[in-house]
Amino acid sequence: MSQVSRSPLGGPRTTARAFFVAERLNTSGLERSDVLATTPLAFRVNDNGVAILFRYGVVVLIGLNALEEEEFLRGLQSRLVAPFARREEESATIELASEKDDQIPPGGPICLQSLSPERLILVGEALAKSVVLARHEREVAAVFDTTEPFARELAKSGQIHRSRSAILKHIGNALSVRHRVSGPVEVSEKPDILWDKPQLERLYARLEDEYELKERTESLNRKLAVIAETAQVLTDIIDTRRSLRLEMIIVLLILFEVLITIYQLATGRHV
Repeated sequence: MSQVSRSPLGGPRTTARAFFVAERLNTSGLERSDVLATTPLAFRVNDNGVAILFRYGVVVLIGLNALEEEEFLRGLQSRLVAPFARREEESATIELASEKDDQIPPGGPICLQSLSPERLILVGEALAKSVVLARHEREVAAVFDTTEPFARELAKSGQIHRSRSAILKHIGNALSVRHRVSGPVEVSEKPDILWDKPQLERLYARLEDEYELKERTESLNRKLAVIAETAQVLTDIIDTRRSLRLEMIIVLLILFEVLITIYQLATGRHV
């Protein structure tokens, strides 16, 4: 970890904004001599700004105005892997409160004892995980919306009157979302900076509580389990349909053979 002790921000109150812009962000080659941290990569931007880049596709910008944010994000376009058509955003207000302990009053700003790089990076970690969860929650909710008609139809009639291709499309979409959501972001993982600064664990615990990171992750995991079970049920339905078709074909073949035999016997007796 490469850090400096002086706060990079110019004032006592600023805004942090997280942008979930792509599935992956290539940060190689961006390392500089004045970095605030290397994991995640954090460095100064302009006079009073800070950028924190996460390889799982999130950019957190602190102390920049809207124009500076857009300019910075445009400069990263060539480093984005599978960029999103619609990016996810989340923001927070950070306030210097040197006379108090680090705290987050209900409905208020994030009050920090100092605007040190370590504290700003922890805020960035929490915001980054929160914005990833927000996108994943929306994607999982969309899968649930398309799953509900299948469940309702199955409960009502005991079967699903959908084509095999429609069921397979739904299974593919569900598995795709499950794969993305279970990807490279470990929300419950301890930020690397806490290994060097264990005294900031209480601040990060408060940030976790503020953004309900653990609760949202557990809820998401439960929904992912339901998605997996639903995909398995639909797969079983397809297998059952295939088995029924095969059984029907076998029955028809046997019936055809019986009819041929009867015909041959009848023809033989007639002769």
